[in-house]
Amino acid sequence: MGRNPYIDAPPPPLPGKPYRITVRNSGQVIEVDPEALPHAHDGHQGALLSLLLAAGVDVDHACGGVLGCSTCHVYVERGFDSANEPIDEEEDMLDMAPALRDTSRLACQCVPDGSVDVEVELPAWTRNEVKEDH
Repeated sequence: MGRNPYIDAPPPPLPGKPYRITVRNSGQVIEVDPEALPHAHDGHQGALLSLLLAAGVDVDHACGGVLGCSTCHVYVERGFDSANEPIDEEEDMLDMAPALRDTSRLACQCVPDGSVDVEVELPAWTRNEVKEDH
Protein backbone atom coordinates (compact mmCIF):
# COMPACT_ATOMS: atom_id res chain seq x y z
CA MET A 1 0.00 0.00 0.00
CA GLY A 2 1.26 3.48 -0.82
CA ARG A 3 2.06 5.34 2.37
CA ASN A 4 4.09 8.48 2.91
CA PRO A 5 6.39 7.92 5.91
CA TYR A 6 6.51 11.67 6.57
CA ILE A 7 2.77 11.98 7.16
CA ASP A 8 1.62 10.92 10.58
CA ALA A 9 -2.10 10.35 10.04
CA PRO A 10 -4.06 7.15 10.56
CA PRO A 11 -5.60 5.52 7.48
CA PRO A 12 -9.26 6.39 6.93
CA PRO A 13 -11.96 3.90 7.91
CA LEU A 14 -12.97 1.34 5.29
CA PRO A 15 -16.45 1.35 3.75
CA GLY A 16 -19.10 -0.35 5.85
CA LYS A 17 -21.65 -1.17 3.16
CA PRO A 18 -21.65 -2.11 -0.53
CA TYR A 19 -22.03 0.80 -2.92
CA ARG A 20 -21.52 1.76 -6.57
CA ILE A 21 -19.07 4.12 -8.23
CA THR A 22 -20.17 5.62 -11.54
CA VAL A 23 -17.43 7.12 -13.72
CA ARG A 24 -19.03 10.07 -15.54
CA ASN A 25 -16.47 10.10 -18.33
CA SER A 26 -17.27 6.56 -19.46
CA GLY A 27 -20.54 5.64 -17.76
CA GLN A 28 -18.76 2.64 -16.21
CA VAL A 29 -20.36 1.40 -12.99
CA ILE A 30 -18.17 -0.30 -10.39
CA GLU A 31 -19.74 -2.45 -7.68
CA VAL A 32 -17.81 -2.05 -4.41
CA ASP A 33 -18.03 -4.89 -1.89
CA PRO A 34 -16.37 -3.91 1.41
CA GLU A 35 -15.71 -7.60 2.08
CA ALA A 36 -13.71 -7.94 -1.18
CA LEU A 37 -11.77 -4.69 -1.61
CA PRO A 38 -8.89 -4.93 -4.08
CA HIS A 39 -5.40 -4.90 -2.62
CA ALA A 40 -4.21 -1.29 -2.58
CA HIS A 41 -0.81 -1.04 -4.24
CA ASP A 42 -1.30 2.72 -4.63
CA GLY A 43 -3.08 4.86 -2.06
CA HIS A 44 -5.21 3.88 0.92
CA GLN A 45 -7.09 0.60 1.10
CA GLY A 46 -10.64 1.30 -0.12
CA ALA A 47 -9.64 4.58 -1.77
CA LEU A 48 -11.11 5.60 -5.10
CA LEU A 49 -7.70 5.17 -6.77
CA SER A 50 -7.37 1.47 -5.93
CA LEU A 51 -11.03 0.81 -6.81
CA LEU A 52 -10.83 2.62 -10.15
CA LEU A 53 -7.52 0.99 -11.11
CA ALA A 54 -8.83 -2.48 -10.23
CA ALA A 55 -11.80 -1.84 -12.53
CA GLY A 56 -9.52 -0.89 -15.43
CA VAL A 57 -10.02 2.89 -15.25
CA ASP A 58 -6.82 4.69 -16.28
CA VAL A 59 -6.07 7.20 -13.52
CA ASP A 60 -2.76 9.06 -13.44
CA HIS A 61 -0.93 8.55 -10.14
CA ALA A 62 2.68 9.58 -10.59
CA CYS A 63 3.67 9.35 -6.91
CA GLY A 64 2.23 5.87 -6.37
CA GLY A 65 -0.53 7.11 -4.08
CA VAL A 66 1.69 8.44 -1.29
CA LEU A 67 0.28 11.98 -1.33
CA GLY A 68 3.31 13.37 -3.13
CA CYS A 69 1.57 14.88 -6.19
CA SER A 70 -1.86 15.84 -7.50
CA THR A 71 -2.08 13.66 -10.60
CA CYS A 72 -4.90 11.45 -9.26
CA HIS A 73 -7.16 14.48 -8.83
CA VAL A 74 -10.83 13.60 -9.39
CA TYR A 75 -14.19 15.32 -8.98
CA VAL A 76 -16.51 13.51 -6.58
CA GLU A 77 -19.79 14.77 -8.02
CA ARG A 78 -22.08 12.56 -5.92
CA GLY A 79 -21.34 11.03 -2.53
CA PHE A 80 -18.69 13.63 -1.64
CA ASP A 81 -19.79 13.82 1.99
CA SER A 82 -19.67 10.04 2.39
CA ALA A 83 -15.86 10.09 2.21
CA ASN A 84 -13.29 10.77 4.89
CA GLU A 85 -12.29 14.40 5.47
CA PRO A 86 -9.16 15.45 3.57
CA ILE A 87 -6.10 15.98 5.74
CA ASP A 88 -4.04 19.18 5.44
CA GLU A 89 -1.44 17.50 3.22
CA GLU A 90 -4.11 16.47 0.72
CA GLU A 91 -5.49 20.00 0.62
CA ASP A 92 -1.95 21.32 0.03
CA MET A 93 -1.47 18.92 -2.91
CA LEU A 94 -4.88 19.80 -4.35
CA ASP A 95 -3.69 23.41 -4.56
CA MET A 96 -1.36 22.22 -7.33
CA ALA A 97 -4.08 20.45 -9.35
CA PRO A 98 -5.56 22.26 -12.35
CA ALA A 99 -9.23 23.24 -12.57
CA LEU A 100 -10.16 22.70 -8.92
CA ARG A 101 -13.80 22.47 -7.94
CA ASP A 102 -15.55 22.27 -4.59
CA THR A 103 -15.83 18.53 -5.25
CA SER A 104 -12.10 17.95 -5.89
CA ARG A 105 -10.29 15.16 -4.06
CA LEU A 106 -7.16 13.07 -4.58
CA ALA A 107 -8.33 9.58 -5.52
CA CYS A 108 -5.52 7.99 -3.47
CA GLN A 109 -6.87 9.59 -0.28
CA CYS A 110 -10.65 9.56 -0.77
CA VAL A 111 -12.31 6.56 0.92
CA PRO A 112 -16.14 6.57 0.70
CA ASP A 113 -17.92 4.92 3.64
CA GLY A 114 -20.51 3.08 1.51
CA SER A 115 -23.52 4.98 2.86
CA VAL A 116 -24.42 6.27 -0.65
CA ASP A 117 -23.42 5.61 -4.24
CA VAL A 118 -20.58 7.74 -5.60
CA GLU A 119 -20.17 9.46 -8.95
CA VAL A 120 -16.72 10.62 -10.07
CA GLU A 121 -15.40 12.53 -13.04
CA LEU A 122 -11.80 12.44 -14.21
CA PRO A 123 -10.47 15.89 -15.17
CA ALA A 124 -9.58 16.37 -18.82
CA TRP A 125 -5.89 16.82 -17.95
CA THR A 126 -3.41 16.73 -15.07
CA ARG A 127 -0.04 18.28 -14.35
CA ASN A 128 2.09 15.18 -14.74
CA GLU A 129 5.58 15.99 -15.95
CA VAL A 130 6.62 12.35 -15.81
CA LYS A 131 4.26 9.76 -17.29
CA GLU A 132 5.03 6.16 -16.39
CA ASP A 133 2.97 3.01 -16.71
CA HIS A 134 1.81 1.83 -13.27
